Amino acid sequence: MAIALRNSKELALLAKAGQVVGQTLKLLKEKAQVGVSLLELDALAEENIYKMGGKPAFKGLYGFPNSLCVSLNEVVIHGIPTEYQLQEGDIVGLDLGACVAGYFGDAAITLAIGQATEKDQALIACAKESLYAAISQLKVGMHFKEVSFLLEQEITKRGFVPLLDFCGHGIGKRPHEEPQIPNYLAPQANPKSGPKIKEGMVFCLEPMVCQKEGSPKILKDKWSVVSTDGLNTSHYEHTIAMVGQKAQILTEA
Repeated sequence: MAIALRNSKELALLAKAGQVVGQTLKLLKEKAQVGVSLLELDALAEENIYKMGGKPAFKGLYGFPNSLCVSLNEVVIHGIPTEYQLQEGDIVGLDLGACVAGYFGDAAITLAIGQATEKDQALIACAKESLYAAISQLKVGMHFKEVSFLLEQEITKRGFVPLLDFCGHGIGKRPHEEPQIPNYLAPQANPKSGPKIKEGMVFCLEPMVCQKEGSPKILKDKWSVVSTDGLNTSHYEHTIAMVGQKAQILTEA
């Protein structure tokens, strides 16, 4: 399937969806405190998305039951909100999608609740810094495999490893479109091969960071993904548009 090139009207709608996501995550960051339940965060996210004129993108997507993915401690992605109340020292990933007028935005952050350990602080910083480092180097003509290799290098040089088998993705009229953008280069793959970034492309980069082992394990709820090492993880994501030969973050509040 061809990777879509968006016109100015479509880019404006994608930017609106991105702002719904970015502003909602900003609100959740303020509200995620000791004693707040994961279901409370989910309800707050859904309420704010509707308030801003959007619709939750994740609720019902592939059967997911909620509007917000809430990934606690060792869960890296796709955590289902529960009645669990946040505690001092937790780290929590919040992954959110919204739809506005048929176009989608998607972003994620990982937060420390209270004072995290030095290891967890480094883990969170790795995901965030790797994401922004990669975005800063995006340019038209770059191969998507080069982006994957760049993300892998940024993660590993900070002493961590990328989650395997899950990836960033294109986005537009559907929450997940071509291309798939892993956070690592497949063995023996040539980074200078495959599709290239073009003006008007919109896609999500989302480093998913594990401590020792990148192999994933899906828990009994059939959604929550953890590393086989059982250790805490982190995740950051932005929706990015290539506009004027440069990367523009659509989901930054």
